[in-house]
Amino acid sequence: MLVVATEDFELYHELVTELRDRDVNFTTVEPTEEIPDGAEVVLVGADDDVTVDEDVPAIEASPGNPRLAVDEALATARGHDGRTVIGIDPGDVPGIAVLVGERVVATFQVPPGDVAEIVHQEVADAPNPVVRIGDGARLIGARIIDEIEDVPVELVDETGTTPYLGAGVRGVADIIAAVNIARMEGEPIESRDITPTEGEIHRIQQRSREQSPENREIDAALAQRVAVGELTIEEALVTHRKNGE
Repeated sequence: MLVVATEDFELYHELVTELRDRDVNFTTVEPTEEIPDGAEVVLVGADDDVTVDEDVPAIEASPGNPRLAVDEALATARGHDGRTVIGIDPGDVPGIAVLVGERVVATFQVPPGDVAEIVHQEVADAPNPVVRIGDGARLIGARIIDEIEDVPVELVDETGTTPYLGAGVRGVADIIAAVNIARMEGEPIESRDITPTEGEIHRIQQRSREQSPENREIDAALAQRVAVGELTIEEALVTHRKNGE
């Protein structure tokens, strides 16, 4: 059981809301009150003077970011080291899973260009975080790796990480794959040099036709620049129009 013990009115309501949203078993006490039996972790504010037994850890929370403290408290209560691990299943719309210990605390599905920002937000102030990214969708994955800064990245063999989805289940395969990737150790990597294949270039050209109102297809040279992340398809189409092609 988690215990909230703070005199900070704003922090109290943020923590209680976060815990209720997650269906976590918790109770609240005044900082001057005795911590109840069965307490596993106590959540406190920076200015709270709370006396706890040495076997019950106290985790300090800050207003405006209750989730970080709750993540740490849940991981601690379950006996994990509280390490934040982010799994990424790269693709046209990558799946992202954030784990603290073995617990999934957040999931996202965003365009490739937004992945690095999500990662940096999720690892802020996290102890010893790591990002694990699947080795599929090579071009997109390589760009994501290049955009992630100051966080260790591991490349994971994603074979078998995407589950079979039964009838009526949609839209979660990439998220489940990201969770599975997060739970697998990979090879440390700082960058990934990829030479686009003819098939990858062709698919980018096809996407340019799909995104162009006039069914315009960019040439192979522009598609190559899109593949390595120098241009977006929209920027390549603008260049193609300016060149009068």
